[in-house]
Amino acid sequence: MPANCEASITLPQGVSLHARPAADFVRTAMTFSSRIAVASGDREANAKSLLAVLALGATGGSELRLMADGGDSPHAVVDLVGLHAEFM
Repeated sequence: MPANCEASITLPQGVSLHARPAADFVRTAMTFSSRIAVASGDREANAKSLLAVLALGATGGSELRLMADGGDSPHAVVDLVGLHAEFM
């Protein structure tokens, strides 16, 4: 499996990456040893930092790019994309 994995997701309309969804996202990211980043527009954040994720200001309709680098990166991306499905 590749060490670097990426995926893009779009937040559903009416769903922003505010406190509760961001906290769930960060908690999930923290279960992996890989370095994980999330980007929205031209801003990128450490996916394991709640303040950094909140600072992205991602709102409904925003595209998020997930990037993971490390041994468990494929699983990290799959789980974070799956978490996105719960927001819908």
